[in-house]
Amino acid sequence: MTADEYFEVTFEGDHMELIDGVMVLDEPRPLHQLVCGRLYAALYIWANAPPGDGLPILPIDVQLTDHDVYGPDVLWFSEVRVRAHRDVNDLRLQIPDLAVEVRSPSTWQYDVGRKLSIYEASGMTELWLVDTKAETVLVYGRSAPEVHHFDVALEITDTLTSPQLPGFSLAVEELFRPLR
Repeated sequence: MTADEYFEVTFEGDHMELIDGVMVLDEPRPLHQLVCGRLYAALYIWANAPPGDGLPILPIDVQLTDHDVYGPDVLWFSEVRVRAHRDVNDLRLQIPDLAVEVRSPSTWQYDVGRKLSIYEASGMTELWLVDTKAETVLVYGRSAPEVHHFDVALEITDTLTSPQLPGFSLAVEELFRPLR
């Protein structure tokens, strides 16, 4: 299936993705959604605190190739990218500066395989893969804008930070803390 065909039969928020031409249903569970919410909330608070930077967004379809349309669990667009568009809806056509994929039984194999490769090939600056089983965050990134592949690969077990998110930090244990 092509991306155009995919967009004809799906709708925003249906938990479907197109991975290598095949529609895949993502069936998030409560822990998945809780972790997504905590990550989004932390990014939202950081982005809206002075001096403020960029825009975090919950899942939207992002077309990466003619046969790949992903719905990252959390996306972040830099302030530069946001200001380049008058309408926030235009961001749907853009590759985010950061994508976050949280482990889900139906898609984790793709997250660490094809999706990682396609995100890298698309020029995305940074990708976080949140492993709810291992309670770690795998961070893939580029050490400089001119680097054409992910040359940074980290397994974060303590504090999540990013060179493109100055001042942002989130204790990994906070992502996985039990419900209170």
